[in-house]
Amino acid sequence: MTASAQAPNTQLPASSANLDTSHKVSIALDQRGYDILIGPGLLDEPATWLGLPKAQVAVIVTNETVAPLYLERLSHQLRAHYTRVEAVVLPDGEAYKDWASLNKIFDHLLAQACDRKTVLFALGGGVIGDMTGFAASVYMRGVPFVQVPTTLLAQVDSSVGGKTAINHPLGKNMIGAFYQPERVVADLDGLDSLPPRELSAGLAEVIKYGPIADAEFLAWIEDHLDALLARDKAAMAYAVKRCCEIKAWVVGQDEREQGLRAILNFGHTFGHAIETGLGYGEWLHGEAVGCGMVMASDLSVRLGLMPAEFLPRMHRLIERAGLPVLGPALGIERYLELMRVDKKAESGEIRFVLIEGLGRATMRAAPDPLVAEVIQSHCR
Repeated sequence: MTASAQAPNTQLPASSANLDTSHKVSIALDQRGYDILIGPGLLDEPATWLGLPKAQVAVIVTNETVAPLYLERLSHQLRAHYTRVEAVVLPDGEAYKDWASLNKIFDHLLAQACDRKTVLFALGGGVIGDMTGFAASVYMRGVPFVQVPTTLLAQVDSSVGGKTAINHPLGKNMIGAFYQPERVVADLDGLDSLPPRELSAGLAEVIKYGPIADAEFLAWIEDHLDALLARDKAAMAYAVKRCCEIKAWVVGQDEREQGLRAILNFGHTFGHAIETGLGYGEWLHGEAVGCGMVMASDLSVRLGLMPAEFLPRMHRLIERAGLPVLGPALGIERYLELMRVDKKAESGEIRFVLIEGLGRATMRAAPDPLVAEVIQSHCR
């Protein structure tokens, strides 16, 4: 299946000095469309929270790391709109993206007699966003929720598009639902508190949008990577905006990942195997995806889809972003076993998102011996 995803272009500025810091991107999904607000200072701006579903109760779901930084600030804004503003504070980390944490959300909602108009707010990174969205999708068969992503990875990827899930010991994100938020609020000031490792993990998801959908954006990332690593607000605002534009364009055509949307998983087949094989939380999701993109780039070259120079180009960029380019030594058979339970696999056949020309992705199977060569070349 070839998925030509050359998203509609915007003019690429030559430098971050020419960039705005505030943007709005809209996702068009018939009656379920919504806006992604991007910019600094959004959390404390009263206008950010206007026009959301009316209810008596708002429940903020967050974690132990984010709560001390932003919980009271968000609560303060929501008190102007909701009679009760409550919070569920979960442990932090991918290891807690499981049934036990999900049940803590349900325990609170049921104990507080929250009704079907209750609005959930996901305040945190991808783990919190995924679990809150999943909880919202099934509590009383669906309550509204709002994404308030505080990590770069969540702002450019996991908060947008309505994919929600928890992990299972046998596979990442295998239990979940498609359920769209009412709004995404990406406050760029939240990125100031990110540890460098988390920032690099988010850059992996930024980088992926270039090869799969916009060759010029890939070149822009290469030219502006130092500014992104320095958290330059204007450069970061443009990167988040462009990633959200591409994802909105893809999701608008294929909300439930029946075809085109699968290209957003470039590097994820190898990456999910790394995360599951090591145990959730050992590597950050973006770290596994960064390494997975190196492997997927190599496989694209070995299959003759891309010229040889594509691999070192991706290797250099991912390494410059502070991401690992060598995977853990899980063993070739273990990698293959884990990849066979990936969501894109069909009848046990592993299917990979590969690049067949910059800005154009394809999904196809590859012979196990060739995949084994890739694993052997890029693992410690």
